[in-house]
Amino acid sequence: MANSPQSKKRARQADKARTRNASQRSMVRTYIKKVVAAIATGEHAAAQTALLAATPVIDRFADKGIMHKNKAARIKSRLNAKVKALAA
Repeated sequence: MANSPQSKKRARQADKARTRNASQRSMVRTYIKKVVAAIATGEHAAAQTALLAATPVIDRFADKGIMHKNKAARIKSRLNAKVKALAA
């Protein structure tokens, strides 16, 4: 457990960041699930709209360093490929 004032402060800051990041992570997962659900229905327009809404959220998440930029790119690429497959 933290003993010094500095380590106590770092523990408080880490707890705040963990809570904030968990909330953000949940939000991003929700956006991803919306895209996957739209793909499952088979409607290309709905899936495209959901993807356009999710892309900037995923990018912002990666820019903040909560998710690795390569993971964000991989998720966007896979979702985009599935949406394009619906059009064909």
